[in-house]
Formats: sequence, structure tokens, C-alpha cells
Amino acid sequence: MKFENFLKSVSKIENIQLPAETSHFKMVPPFRQELLKKQEKAIKHAKQAGVLALFYPDEYQETKFVLILRNTYKGVHSAQVAFPGGKLEDQDSSLQDTALRETFEEVGVPMHTIQIVKKISQVYIPPSNFYVQPFIGLTQETPQFIKQDDEVEALIEVELKHFLDKKALITKKVKTSYSVEVEVPAFKLNDYVVWGATAMMLSEIKDLLKQL
Repeated sequence: MKFENFLKSVSKIENIQLPAETSHFKMVPPFRQELLKKQEKAIKHAKQAGVLALFYPDEYQETKFVLILRNTYKGVHSAQVAFPGGKLEDQDSSLQDTALRETFEEVGVPMHTIQIVKKISQVYIPPSNFYVQPFIGLTQETPQFIKQDDEVEALIEVELKHFLDKKALITKKVKTSYSVEVEVPAFKLNDYVVWGATAMMLSEIKDLLKQL
């Protein structure tokens, strides 16, 4: 989709009701309810994070958004595909500020060039005990990305038309904590498999954009 057409469409998004759990459910791993039960007490003290789905024009004026592949480290989100973003810090006045600050730190897009279009539904992440608040944003300039090397392994620039294609929906086998393999719904974007919380957020974004 040409970015000028995307801009015209996305201007209507503020008036669309969030599909929330209806969208999330499409991409929920089968073991999520079990994890939620284990976290019943911890959820009350969950940490907060903000992430950004940033849309922009590429050099051909086609609409894209950016994901990141996190570095491999000793942690629950090691080597996972995610949106730019991170945890709420003391200097952040809101989760929107968190998402903008982290996007600048992780992929180098200046905060003042980004327009927030809509806040979408929070997603709880049991393994790390975080409530993640996603935002849809856009920049009208083709970004000059600068990767934060100590946290980001790769930048993944996804074409909107590829994301909206039904062929991007797949299933993936993952191991549970009991070392049992189960199939989970996922997106395959630029040969990267995206599942779990990020896929749940993507599902809501996809359903919103399809209404436009």
C-alpha cells in the first residue's frame, strides 16, 4: 500500500472500537491459561512496559513497519521478535513516553518525528510478569535506522501488504516448560516467526487495519 493511501485510511482509526481479546484469541498459545493461573498472585504487582508499532514510507513510498530481533541473552525474551519498546522508567511521564523513548534508543527514530495514532489493548506477558501497552504510530519520513547493538540483533522492516496477506499466518511448534511440543499460531514475516504476545498485538493491529 502506498503511504499516502495509508495516511488517508489510518486517520479514521481513532473512531474504531478496539477488537481486543477477540483479536488476541486468534494468536493465543494453548498453554497461556496455564501460565496465567501460575501468575495469579504476581499479576497484582506486574511491571509496566510500552511498545510501538511504527509505520513509515520506504524509499519507494510503500508502507512498512519495523520489528526488532532481540539479542541472545540469559532471559525469557532472548532471541525473540518484538516491537521496539521496554519497561516504564522513572523519567517517563507515561507509557506513551516509554514507547517513544525506547523506540529512539533501540532503532534510532527521533521522538519528535513520530505521531501516535492510537493506543491499543494491553497484553499481559506471564514469563516476565509485564503488562505491555502497545501504541500505533507513524513517521512521514523514511527513517534512518540506528540499531542499539547491545540489545538488538537485527531490524525487521515488514511490508504492510505482506503482513495483511493470509499467507503470513502459520503455526509453529514450541516446547513448553514440560518439554512437550505444542503448535502455536504465529506470523511469518520476512522469514522470521513471530508468536506469543507480539503476535497477539499484531493480530489486533491487523484487524483494525482491515476495517479501514
